Amino acid sequence: MIGKLYLIPTTLGDTEPLEVMPLSVKKVIEEVDYYIVENEKSARRFIKKITPKKSQPDLVLKKLDKYTEELETQSYLDVCKEGISVGLLSEAGVPAVADPGATIVKQAHQKGVQVIPLVGPSSIILALMASGLNGQNFAFNGYLPIEKNERKKMIKELEKLSKEKDQSQIFIETPYRNEKMFNDLKATLTPNTRLCIAVDITLPEEYIKTFTAEEWKSQSPDLHKRPAIFIIQK
Repeated sequence: MIGKLYLIPTTLGDTEPLEVMPLSVKKVIEEVDYYIVENEKSARRFIKKITPKKSQPDLVLKKLDKYTEELETQSYLDVCKEGISVGLLSEAGVPAVADPGATIVKQAHQKGVQVIPLVGPSSIILALMASGLNGQNFAFNGYLPIEKNERKKMIKELEKLSKEKDQSQIFIETPYRNEKMFNDLKATLTPNTRLCIAVDITLPEEYIKTFTAEEWKSQSPDLHKRPAIFIIQK
């Protein structure tokens, strides 16, 4: 038997895991002792929260973050040949989506290892669901440029693309730069372009609103250092 690769979702914040994900996640974590993770400390904390009785010393955790070279990860799935299943854990949300885990999934397909995605919260999908914008045709663009002029140029390009393709354009920002992004969106978007801002999704302080760019000018949401998803549609 060849071990499997389980794509294990994590919470988007300090939420009780089983409030936002099914029991199937708990069952897999109870069985798996070998993990590929972004951050060992937070991964151990999440595993302990799901299965308090699980032996922490028995866990094997391999690191995978944006600095990990792909060559270094080539051996991570070798244990599958011995019948050992592996869990791929994201730092927040689902693995391999806006997440460095995609390289492991690619290797699993190349090595003939079965990939099993588990259900859990994705901030991108949840924000789109709640936005009222086009969920039939959309694109995720990751981070926009940091430099102000380049960022404004990209916003205009995405707005134009949204109109041409009738396509929702989704992007994210580092939480401490949310306010700058918000101000640039208000200053750059045409007045009737709709903008959804989704913050702290699945948490008690969750905030999801969609207004036109003009309507947002009279709004003052608290976005500082809060994980956010931005979606525009012309």
